[in-house]
Amino acid sequence: METNAVISDASASGTPTVSALERRLDLSLSIADFEKEVDQRLKRLSKNMKMPGFRPGKVPANIARLQYGQQARQEALSEALAQLFRTAVTAQNLRVAGVPKIEVKNSDNPTHLEFSATFEVYPEVVLHDLNGVEIERPVLAVGPVEIDRTIEILRKQRVRYEPVDRAAAKDDQVSIDFLGKRDGEPFAGGQGKDYHFVLGEGKMLSDFESAVIGMRPGEAKSFDMTFPAEYFSKELAGQSVTFDISVKEVGEAVLPEVNADFAKTLGVEDGDLAKMRAEVEDNLKREVRNRLQARIRNHVMDALLQANPVEVPEGLIHRECEHLMQTTRQDMERRGLKVKELPMQSEWFADQARRRVGLGLILSEIVKQCGLEAKPQQVKRMVEEVAQSYEHPEEVVRWHYAQPERLAEFNAAAIEDNVVDWVLSRVTVVDKPIAFADLMGQQS
Repeated sequence: METNAVISDASASGTPTVSALERRLDLSLSIADFEKEVDQRLKRLSKNMKMPGFRPGKVPANIARLQYGQQARQEALSEALAQLFRTAVTAQNLRVAGVPKIEVKNSDNPTHLEFSATFEVYPEVVLHDLNGVEIERPVLAVGPVEIDRTIEILRKQRVRYEPVDRAAAKDDQVSIDFLGKRDGEPFAGGQGKDYHFVLGEGKMLSDFESAVIGMRPGEAKSFDMTFPAEYFSKELAGQSVTFDISVKEVGEAVLPEVNADFAKTLGVEDGDLAKMRAEVEDNLKREVRNRLQARIRNHVMDALLQANPVEVPEGLIHRECEHLMQTTRQDMERRGLKVKELPMQSEWFADQARRRVGLGLILSEIVKQCGLEAKPQQVKRMVEEVAQSYEHPEEVVRWHYAQPERLAEFNAAAIEDNVVDWVLSRVTVVDKPIAFADLMGQQS
């Protein structure tokens, strides 16, 4: 099939430029050759066509065209344009980012069909010298104080709530019904039945919690509230609403005592408190190490982005936004939230998506230039470390290695670790102590 292609910058050919990475490809397709391809497809389709009064494969061509003509034309055109596009971009050594937008061009050409394909290409990533860059490395040693605080947290995680007949106060768990209205009409996500939350944990907005504090079981009231200007839902951000609430139950927190029974809930079968404390220490040190590594990793990534500005294809950002939104929905569903009642837009994730895509491009170039691919022994160590938090670590390891795709996350983490080590060897590292509560994200 005769075809032609011309590639140009979008701006040079009159098409609006989305970014410096946008290109336009002009495609020209011979009408005669295209019709021949359509006829050949119709012949193949008609061989399997069944119709009363005709033997298989003997259906007249005009009937076959009537039934399958549109399908044959769409398939032939799609395949021809895809093949031409691939050939053209390969000849120009272009790395296409995302999916091209193909449009029919208005043309008086009697022999050819003409199209334009607008698309983005991957940027050229130029790695810059890291000399003079300073990165803070948070440090924290685990001692008796941190272990005691962790045991206290474990107690709070096993708290139970006893119903009380008094006004709700901070640290109480309440069960409420609520209905939110904006301009007198209920709004999406603004209602709940038998909804439980603990006052002071920050699960609800502070103005909402303040309205509940002081209410007794069986009490109801209405109050006005304004959503914060930075509220995640743009439809509600800065909006004034009215909530009708009724308190159904107030529960007072009762913490378990640190005894043999408590130790058994942590997996220490004989209830030995010394053994329990040793296991808490081991787990805490592992958690602290992982969190410290995550902090330094973020600092390294920030330094890489600052040192290596890169133009990011908008198509990749959009695709990453959609991925992040879907991941968020799935996470919320696992937490028991009704996602369908919560409005969500991919644009909310644009900044995070731009950062992730940009880092992906930079890391890919570093790994390629410096040979920082993950080593099998690295991946194995990571899998074994994660498995240690399970009752039968060896079974967890076998499960991950049963299917190679289960190792993808560990492989990516190992590559990131290699890049972090590579960067830290080229910058000035300044150790800075970090408070235990800050590292663990605990409220004071």
